[in-house]
Amino acid sequence: MKIVKKATAGTLESGDVYVELSPSDSGNEIELQSAVLLQFGDAIRESAQDVLRQFEVENAKLKLIDQGALDCVIRARIETAVLRGKEA
Repeated sequence: MKIVKKATAGTLESGDVYVELSPSDSGNEIELQSAVLLQFGDAIRESAQDVLRQFEVENAKLKLIDQGALDCVIRARIETAVLRGKEA
């Protein structure tokens, strides 16, 4: 799936994650900011990669600002951003 426009999902409220997805020319890139980065950073990145693989997304920049979101919330927000940013 090709990402053609910038898309966002989520909020900066506690228990949520703000997701920003935009086109890129150099493969998939993930930028993560999280208060629990040391404990759960690898798991959050793996979940993000999993969703991108599920939708066959290539060449996208994914920025996540995590406020303590559960894995299911992170995956749902990324999925929403992918569906909003895909080509029609």
